[in-house]
Amino acid sequence: MQTETFSMPFGAYVFNETVLIQYLNKEAFTKITQAIISGSKIDRVLADQIAAAMKTWALSKGATHYTHWFQPLTGATAEKHDAFYDRAETGEPIVKFEGDQLVQQEPDASSFPSGGIRNTFEARGYTAWDPSSPAFVYGTTLCIPTIFVSYTGEALDFKTPLIKSLHALDKAATAVCRYFDKNTSRVVATLGWEQEYFLVDKERAATRPDLILTGRTLMGHESSKGQQLDDHYFGSIPTRVLDFMQALEKECWLLGIPVKTRHNEVAPSQFELAPIYEEVNLAVDHNALLMDIMNRIADKHQFKVLLHEKPFAGINGSGKHNNWSLATNKGINLLSPGKTPMSNLQFLTFFISTIGAVLEHESLLRAAIASSGNDHRLGANEAPPAIISVFIGQQLSKVLDDLEHVSKGKLSPQEKTDLKLNVIGKIPEILLDNTDRNRTSPFAFTGNKFEFRAVGSSANCAKPMTVLNAMVAERLNAFKEQTDALIEKKGMKKDDAIFNVLRDQIKGIKSILFEGDGYSKEWEKESAKRGLSNNKTTPEALPAYIHEKSVLLFEHLNIFTERELIARYQVDLEEYVMKTQIEARTLGDISRNHVIPTGIRYQNTLIENVRGLKEIYGEAFEKHAKEQMVIIERISQHIAAINRGVNAMISARKKANQLSDAHQKAMAYCKEVFPFFEEIRYQCDKLELIVDASLWPMAKYRQLLFMQ
Repeated sequence: MQTETFSMPFGAYVFNETVLIQYLNKEAFTKITQAIISGSKIDRVLADQIAAAMKTWALSKGATHYTHWFQPLTGATAEKHDAFYDRAETGEPIVKFEGDQLVQQEPDASSFPSGGIRNTFEARGYTAWDPSSPAFVYGTTLCIPTIFVSYTGEALDFKTPLIKSLHALDKAATAVCRYFDKNTSRVVATLGWEQEYFLVDKERAATRPDLILTGRTLMGHESSKGQQLDDHYFGSIPTRVLDFMQALEKECWLLGIPVKTRHNEVAPSQFELAPIYEEVNLAVDHNALLMDIMNRIADKHQFKVLLHEKPFAGINGSGKHNNWSLATNKGINLLSPGKTPMSNLQFLTFFISTIGAVLEHESLLRAAIASSGNDHRLGANEAPPAIISVFIGQQLSKVLDDLEHVSKGKLSPQEKTDLKLNVIGKIPEILLDNTDRNRTSPFAFTGNKFEFRAVGSSANCAKPMTVLNAMVAERLNAFKEQTDALIEKKGMKKDDAIFNVLRDQIKGIKSILFEGDGYSKEWEKESAKRGLSNNKTTPEALPAYIHEKSVLLFEHLNIFTERELIARYQVDLEEYVMKTQIEARTLGDISRNHVIPTGIRYQNTLIENVRGLKEIYGEAFEKHAKEQMVIIERISQHIAAINRGVNAMISARKKANQLSDAHQKAMAYCKEVFPFFEEIRYQCDKLELIVDASLWPMAKYRQLLFMQ
């Protein structure tokens, strides 16, 4: 990182706690802090005080406008800028920003996807301030993180359900924590995301309509050198890329995004950055902001950043590993064992409950990371398969086996002592030496956290985190209910009750645990026997959202109503159809307007060559033009095959477009339209190998992936 990055304080452009202390009196500061922790409403007087402080601070940072910054269901961020300036009754311009503008706005935003919750002519949509995520100045605009809801109160964004899931998880986890420490008052979920991405030269990318319109290459023959040698992985970062990274890190520093790690990834021109973990809500905001910053910084450095999960065939795609854990108000990581048997029993409680939650809702967790882009990546020998399983390593598996055989009912003092000393007490030692990793596991325990590796690189982290938070909260509520019943009805001591509930849970969770190769055919067969889902495509995965079990989960925890779930299901299906449709149209356009004309142009050159040879050699020209004639014929065959494929794809698309049911339409695009992509691509890629490189209209893989 450049040294000048540190010349300004970390988060210099963030309206954080340090700024609040400077601009608010003690009473106001205490109130806002309590409101952030408890989620309570902020009254008008306090809102006006904060707005005044925020305005003064933002103006000092060069801000001229403010915006309610939110995360609609498009996956991108959204903002509408308003100037701080207004007119007084006298007509004179004044600087104005009050509590009303801070707390709530009506941005209209009626064209964002809503799944039927809103009609375009019904424009009322509201943004409401989220005080738990600090405002920041980006460029000349004060950005205020907000939620986005409809006039009737339904969530129209990713953030509203995320916040609700965090409250539900806090309530459930805190209640369980009090078995072990009565002074626990709060539990927060933490997230550390790892963002993978590609950088390609902007000028070369501009020659590729597929990259510009879809974010991935719909055709292109593999480079003779790809990632076979693994020489790019963790190698020296190219100077031009390092300049981009330093500029990005400087922006992140000023905006309080705690980026720490950077390195080359496996594929050529692929890279990764990762931050220090934060509370989930803030981490989600920071990742959404980061993706926007990346695009802006890349543009200035003559790069195009690719966040698509599979921008190139034949090499690794990009994911966004979500490292999730839980921490108490005392800073104790609940997924990290401690120094005492009691703290380790607490660890096992949350560890086993999380695994049980994944088993109970594995198909829903798969749906949470479903997208057309991620379908290309999952199971492609670089990412986890679509089958959700949990990896914990052989040694922790042995701990669970030992716990499973704990005596049922009340434990004798000797049994309890042996258990705590010989099994539970040794967990820290086990984790210290447990270096097992399984790159094919979508959900792996990695020492003090669970790593959800199946999340796509372009995804909003809020979506999978909302699902994970909700299902763990449900599982912890069930654990508390079962434990209390044993204590109250059976007269068991607390430790005995906890051991009994955990023992029974262990017996049920083994079907989700898997230590082997997630890519193997054997696992595919075995997982089916265990009753695990294997939804390889988005249309197959998404119905889990509206399954009765999912509806009950979200409604019981007050995270989603059934109407909101159905709406999101519809939005996701429509997005899948639209993205596949755009790709199909782009592929057809490139094939007919770029590839075929180029093939014909080169074929004409060969024909002229043959004519010239005939003039020179007369009837004996065939001997000298034999190879040219073969190439001419091959070009004709490829052109004919491309044209047939495009015609068939268009016909399949027209049939799919006639379907009114969203799921049927998505399935038609998946099963009837998408298969033509590979057929057409195959013919185009073969033609690319034949045609004179100087005529080929688009940058090739070797030019995109190996920048100078």
